[in-house]
Amino acid sequence: MDIKRIGIGPRMSQAVIHGNTAYLAGQVGTPGADVASQTRDCLAAVDKLLAEVGSDKSRLLQVIIWLADMKDFGAMNEVYDAWIDPAAPAARACGEAKLATPEYLVEFIVTAAV
Repeated sequence: MDIKRIGIGPRMSQAVIHGNTAYLAGQVGTPGADVASQTRDCLAAVDKLLAEVGSDKSRLLQVIIWLADMKDFGAMNEVYDAWIDPAAPAARACGEAKLATPEYLVEFIVTAAV
């Protein structure tokens, strides 16, 4: 089976398609913004990448969310709940992790059907 890579950089690809599955790189928002703004940025980047791979949020398989601090869980969920397709929600996990820089408050990792 072929592997297609999108947005190839020196360290990673923004998306990798294998068969009928797309794996998106972790998406982060504007450093220093609040968690709601960063969540909107992340989900806009996810939408853009899903379109590039020929998919959309109705075809999500799994969403993994890392928060720098679980105190932001509610604010992140307000944005996420307005974005997610209620007829086709993904399997989801959310945890707390130290992200790449302290300015990042949230990161989304998405797997979707193509």
